[in-house]
Amino acid sequence: MKIKPFAGVRPPKELAKEVASRPYDVLNSVEAKNEAGEKSLLHIIKPEIDFDPIADEHEQKTYDKAVENFKKWQEKGWLVTDPKEMYYIYAQTMDGHTQYGLVAAANVDDYMTGKINKHELTCKEKEDDRMIHVRNQSANLEPVFFVYPDVAEMNELVADWIKNHA
Repeated sequence: MKIKPFAGVRPPKELAKEVASRPYDVLNSVEAKNEAGEKSLLHIIKPEIDFDPIADEHEQKTYDKAVENFKKWQEKGWLVTDPKEMYYIYAQTMDGHTQYGLVAAANVDDYMTGKINKHELTCKEKEDDRMIHVRNQSANLEPVFFVYPDVAEMNELVADWIKNHA
């Protein structure tokens, strides 16, 4: 599988809690509208919430609003592009157990040819909707999780980084 580093777009540390949101597909538009604070990523990943009444998530005006909001978040400094390409270490803690992973840019051909296995079966409509978001923004603002085989060298690199960095 081919992976490479990339320059991430993320909130400054002091704004992370205000920008962070649940994934777009675990809440409906009404729940998202109720949860979204001013700086919430939900305004970008579920932009239909910015209309009154809530717009159809598949309308062009909704996709345009996502692009507008993404630009606005960058202009206001709520999302900042890292100055160089990097690999990122991701940590997720649940029930007292923390698991780590690597965040990297993956090759689309590897996904399309089956080198990368789908982690779930999704509706074509949802896949198409997210691809429109990605293409319009030239960014994927939500991670796609892949599982990779246990690789000792990778595990050592991640463990060393975690041990020696805040």
